[in-house]
Amino acid sequence: MKNIAVFASGTGTNFTAIYEAIKQKEIDVNLALFFSDKLKSKSLENAKAYGLNAIGFSLKDFESKVLFEQAIIKALDEAKIDLVVLAGYMKIIGPTLLEAYGGKIINIHPSLLPAYRGKDAIIRQHRDMVSPVGISIHYVDAGVDTGSIIHQVPIDIKYPTDLENVEEAIHKVEHQTYKVIINQIIKGMKS
Repeated sequence: MKNIAVFASGTGTNFTAIYEAIKQKEIDVNLALFFSDKLKSKSLENAKAYGLNAIGFSLKDFESKVLFEQAIIKALDEAKIDLVVLAGYMKIIGPTLLEAYGGKIINIHPSLLPAYRGKDAIIRQHRDMVSPVGISIHYVDAGVDTGSIIHQVPIDIKYPTDLENVEEAIHKVEHQTYKVIINQIIKGMKS
C-alpha cells in the first residue's frame, strides 16, 4: 500500500474529506503523515484527534526556507511517502522540497487554471461574477499554480449569489473529485 502525506494550513476541509475517504476505503492508501505550517490550525488539531502521525512547525522557527524544507523532507523520508497531497497548504513549495519530491506533489486549486492563480481565488471569481468557476488538480512546480494540470471540473454559478454559495459549490466538488484523482494517481504508480 502506498503512503501519502497531506499538507494543510487552515481548517482542512479537503484534508478531512481525504481522511474520511480513506476510512471508508474509497482511497486505497495509508495516510502516513500529516503536516501543517500553522501550529494552531484546525487541520493539525483534527489530525492529532484522528490519531495520525501529525506534525507542525513554522517557517519562522527556522533560519531559512531551505532548513524548513529539509525538516519536512526528513519527516517525509521517515514516513516513506510516495505522494504529497496539498489540501489548503498556503506556502509556496521551494526548490529544496521540489528537488526531493518533484513530480510527487499534487495540489487542488479553486479555479479553472490558468485563471485566478494564487490566493483568494474564490473571492476574486465571485467579485468578477465568473461562471463557470471550477477546480483544478495539478502537479506542483516552482510557480504558483502553474504545474501540469491533471484534472479540471467546471461549476456553473448563477448570479446574483453570495460568496458562501460559491464557496460551498466549489468545496463540494473538491471533496468529491480529489479522492478520485488521488486514487487514480496511486493506482498508476509502479510498485
